[in-house]
Amino acid sequence: MGPGDLSAALAPLPRESDPRLLVGRETFDDAGIFRLSDDLALVQTVDFFAPIVDDPYRFGRVAAANALSDVYAMGGEPLTAMNIVGFPQKTLPLSVLTAILQGGQDAVHEAGARIVGGHTVIDEELKYGLSVTGRVHPDRILSNANARPGDVLLLTKRIGTGILATAGKQGALAPEHAESLYESMSALNASASRAAVELGARCATDVTGFGLLGHALHIARASDVRIVFDVAAVPLLPGTREALAAGYLPGGARRNADWVSPEVDWNDVGDDVRSLLTDPQTSGGLLVALAPEQVEAYRRAVPSAVVLGRVERSLGGVRIALA
Repeated sequence: MGPGDLSAALAPLPRESDPRLLVGRETFDDAGIFRLSDDLALVQTVDFFAPIVDDPYRFGRVAAANALSDVYAMGGEPLTAMNIVGFPQKTLPLSVLTAILQGGQDAVHEAGARIVGGHTVIDEELKYGLSVTGRVHPDRILSNANARPGDVLLLTKRIGTGILATAGKQGALAPEHAESLYESMSALNASASRAAVELGARCATDVTGFGLLGHALHIARASDVRIVFDVAAVPLLPGTREALAAGYLPGGARRNADWVSPEVDWNDVGDDVRSLLTDPQTSGGLLVALAPEQVEAYRRAVPSAVVLGRVERSLGGVRIALA
């Protein structure tokens, strides 16, 4: 389902009105946040999908890292998780399920959280993910809605996972590129989140299924700002350009491009750049907005972070410009 379809489906529903609900669905943030006390709030999210890598254990780790990332994107600390499984019992042995669950559990334990249960159904297609509960101080939340003109935007992981995974499914990905893809997707965003909170950041999102421009557009809309990206600075995973040139583009990239285009000044960039910037990511990095004076400190704390652009005052209409 594309982001436009999701917005249309949610539009008729009445909004939740509870002063304890600090972050709901209105801003398309990465997770919901519910206040329990003056210094404690719950962060709650859920995410699951079909296999993006062939190895069951690795699939479990990637899916868990992807779900945990939503808590990190809100500035939170994961506490507990519950498995969500759709399993084709007639076509796959239970050893595959065991390996997937082990991969997910190992990622959750690396995050300092615990698996407390879950739910499994028989399905024609294998699916796995987690619902995750975390905690955050109500005054230290990272949200789509808190970017301010003058902020600098940094990205903490390289992009290209959708393109590379599409090539991998066709057996067209070099082993070294497959390995770097897995390492990126299985890496937790914990340190990137902690560094942002410690430096006083108030805005972040993780770059996942809507692509870099899609998640940036969520920030631009929720914060009522304009985002300018330096296209040449966008970091790519090894092999991404080669896979794209060979025609390995996921369908989600086209849907993302159709959705963001009315609010993007493409500035005559080529089709290849459009595809890269709208490529749907799995367990991508954090896109963090920081005051300029905090950028170098953040890059020291998160060496993978790259400066991608800046936040400007909204001009109406176009929300994202490519430079």
